[in-house]
Amino acid sequence: MTKTAPRSSPAFGNIYAGKRVFLTGHTGFKGAWLSEWLLSLGAQVTGYAVNCEEPSLFEQLKLTQRMQDMRGDIRDLRSLGDAVSVFQPDFIFHLAAQSLVRRSYVDPVGTFTTNLTGSVNVMEAVRLAPSRCAVVMVTTDKCYENREISHTYSETDPLGGHDPYSASKAAAEIAIDSYRKSFFANESSRLVAMASARAVNVIGGGDWAADRLVPDCIRALQRGQKIPVRNKNATRPWQHVLDPLSGYLTLGGALWRTIDPTTTDRTTHEQVCSAFNFGPKPESNRTVGKVVDEVLKHWPGGRIDKSDNNAPHEAELLSLKIDKANRILSWHPVWEFEEAVAHTISWYQDAKEGSDPLTLTRAQIKQYHQDAAARGLHWATK
Repeated sequence: MTKTAPRSSPAFGNIYAGKRVFLTGHTGFKGAWLSEWLLSLGAQVTGYAVNCEEPSLFEQLKLTQRMQDMRGDIRDLRSLGDAVSVFQPDFIFHLAAQSLVRRSYVDPVGTFTTNLTGSVNVMEAVRLAPSRCAVVMVTTDKCYENREISHTYSETDPLGGHDPYSASKAAAEIAIDSYRKSFFANESSRLVAMASARAVNVIGGGDWAADRLVPDCIRALQRGQKIPVRNKNATRPWQHVLDPLSGYLTLGGALWRTIDPTTTDRTTHEQVCSAFNFGPKPESNRTVGKVVDEVLKHWPGGRIDKSDNNAPHEAELLSLKIDKANRILSWHPVWEFEEAVAHTISWYQDAKEGSDPLTLTRAQIKQYHQDAAARGLHWATK
């Protein structure tokens, strides 16, 4: 691994410069983007994940050359615990998961053990090797008991899930709350601050996963095929991947300040150590069909295939309320829906034409930060 000196950045109060950050799921789409952003903030990053599938943004960014790349299964408590104990992280971002709804119908046991047992193992590793640590446990907006009505879900709404993926994430949220209350709430010996982050559907350059809308669009467009759509009328909130990642980083900084003895921050441990929704503004909710239409504005010539009437159940309506993150963390999304799609498609097009994926990714992180600072967002200006 090639080590680089920490770089100073005003983003997130420069809190990550020189800090040890342990990231599960670093070989995945969101994990690769977060790894690159953390490195740009001067963090010492160790990743822990299973081998990545090809093609992979992680490989395209050549991250294994610039961070500690550990391969292991989060369902293996001994291996995971040893890694956490040796590294002694200041921050943990737990992203590793089986994250596809359709795959959860094919492999429900693997989905539950990865998403529930894996999350429990991360928390148990922290419990068994106590040190001062801020822990962000990433779940999903699909952890709510979806009533298929026009309702914006807040962090106090009931948890549930029809499909195995959603149910496994709801179960993980219950386990997170249990560990937080049972082991990390003692005032006299508090070293760990833990919160969960519930994010919406994300898009962005370098996502190659199967059964995900934008990657399916890109593959079809590159091959000159019709774009497969399971249910073009399903409505979802959509965000560029950098929006929820900025939420995770903001939340991590807020958690750290509650356990850092040198801090003057007045946000309380109880306020921050809880669940947070990270989503777009309500006007960014779009049907699947409208998302494809927006993609085709930037990559014309494609056609939508008919919906798959035999597809397994997925929620039709879903929307998140983000007032809590606004109020407590001063976090707000940056890129509107049209901007998110434009940046996403330009990344794929430029990469197809031979541009370096690392250069493209770094440029979008820089642009995102500039746009956030221009809008006076708290995390980008302090």
